Order: sequence, then C-alpha cells, then structure tokens
Amino acid sequence: MLSQHFLFFFAMLGAFIGTVLASFLWWRAKGEPSQRWLALLILVVGMRTGKSVAYYFWPDIPRVFLQLGLTACFMIGPCLFFLLRSSLAGTPGPRLADRCHLTALLAIAIGVNVFLPYTGHPELWLHTITPAIQYVWLGYLLLASGLLYRQRAQLTGTPSGALLLGALLGVWLIWAAYFTAGYTSYIVGALSFTFLLAASVLVYLRLRSGQAPIEPYQDRRISDDEAAPQLQALADLMARERLYLDPGLTLPRLARRLGIPQTRLSQLLNDNKQTSFKQYLAQLRVIEAKSLLLQLPPKPLELVAEEAGFQSMSTFHAAFKKLEGLPPGAFRTAAGNS
Repeated sequence: MLSQHFLFFFAMLGAFIGTVLASFLWWRAKGEPSQRWLALLILVVGMRTGKSVAYYFWPDIPRVFLQLGLTACFMIGPCLFFLLRSSLAGTPGPRLADRCHLTALLAIAIGVNVFLPYTGHPELWLHTITPAIQYVWLGYLLLASGLLYRQRAQLTGTPSGALLLGALLGVWLIWAAYFTAGYTSYIVGALSFTFLLAASVLVYLRLRSGQAPIEPYQDRRISDDEAAPQLQALADLMARERLYLDPGLTLPRLARRLGIPQTRLSQLLNDNKQTSFKQYLAQLRVIEAKSLLLQLPPKPLELVAEEAGFQSMSTFHAAFKKLEGLPPGAFRTAAGNS
C-alpha cells in the first residue's frame, strides 16, 4: 500500500510542477513567442500526464477528464514543433501559413470535442481517436527532429541549441513511454515527465551556481580582432533574418540567437560599436523606415512605424528625428521634392 502512495506521489509530482512552471514561464515570457511555446508545451504534457495518473489510480473518473487529457496530448507535438520554429526562425511572429496551421489544429480539436465527445463515443475514442493522436504526436516529433537536424550547424555548442535538443529528446522519451505502455506500464509516461522535470531543474541550478562555464562581463575592452567575427555574425544575422523588425526583440533573445552570453553582446555593442542595444536597434529600424517612407503609394506613418519594428509613434518620431535631424513626415516630403 505504501508503494502505491509513493508511486502516486512521484507520478503526479511532474504534472503539478509542470503546471506551476508553465504558468511562471508564460508570465515571464513578456510576449516572446519561443518562451510562450515552451510554457504551452510543458502545460499540455503536464495535463496529459495528470490525466494518466488519475486514470491509473481511479479508472472510473468522469470521461470528460480523459477527453481533456487526450486533447492536450493532441497538442504536444504541435507545441514542440512551433517551439523550435519560433526559436530558430527569428521572425517577429507566426507567418500566415503558421496561423492557418494553428487554426486548422484548433478547429480539429474543437470539432472532435464538441461533435464526438468521449461520453457519447467511448469506443471511437478508444480504438480510433486515441491511436490517431499518438501518431499525430509522432508525426510532429519527426518534423521537429528534421527541423533541428537542418539547423544543427547553427546551434552546435550554443545554450539555445542545448535547450531545444533537451526538449526534443524529452518529448521523444515521453512519447516512447506511452507508446510502449502495453509492454511496460501506463504510469511510466507520467514518471518519465517527473524525471525530466527534475533533471531540468538540476541542470538549471547547476548553471545558476556557476559550475557550468558562463562567461562574465570582462573589465577589459574586447580587441578589434576578437570582436570582428562576432560583430560580422551579428550583422549577417540581422541582414538575413531582420530580427530588428520584431518590437519585442530583447538583448537576451538576440544573444541566444548568436550563441553568446548577453553580457558579451552588450560589451561588443557598447565598447566596440560605441552604441547601446536600444540605439543599435533604433538605427536599423530607422534605416528600414526610410526605405518604407520612399515607397509608392505612400504608407501612413503609423503603418511605417509598425512595419519598421517601433512599438509606438512617439518612439518612432523621437528616434527618426535624432538620427536624421527631421521628423519622418518631413523626410518624406523632402525626398519627394528632391
């Protein structure tokens, strides 16, 4: 009897901690897509494993809880895939194709839940819908694996690469635990999630304690020869992926994309380019705005500001006037008369 209590505790621990952690990550995300996808991934895995624990110990639970857990399971693969997409793409937000993709997934999930509820169609859920969910999960795992493999050169040796690889391998482990439950035990999937969360927390604490190599902010100025390759990598990244168009771009996020500590990036900008991170972004956004202002037919200034990555009109006007010496409207008028 005591062993059953321990089994319940450790199996449910992952679902509980996962829900708390997902809420915390969502709150800390502040609009950053990759962190929100990570929060959603942990949440849906937690819901799936929580349903497993409840069903294992109380097989007669209301079928609506089974339906909720399986619906969460349906979203595990997509959440992992879009976590990788948002982390690797560096775009300001989901593209139109991504929005259509997500809309279709939500429409399928809502349609099945509304028109084919578990209570009215238990055999359909047991023999058709649940296996289909497992294979949809597998399909997205394969897509995510292919995506990460294609970007392996970019991510090798970077903190973000380690995080994404860990998330991918963790979800593979949980899927395998559930897929082979007929040969082991249905509760193994939930226990796997608890183990993965515990391992993740230990790695995080190790990083925070300074046992992992984290480069401190150096007092000395980085030499030009040493800084040149990283500044060139920064310029190439911005030219290729135009990350500055994202109004929510932060220094930590940009540093992760470059694979260097944020203190290092801050020092490169301040000491080697004689500019702050905000000023650096403002320069790139003003260059983009100048190009947009010269397009025909003329775009409204509000749209120019938005497309150039500025968060507000006041920020747009202030940055433009500081760098160009005149407001954006006057710049367009002068350019039209020249």
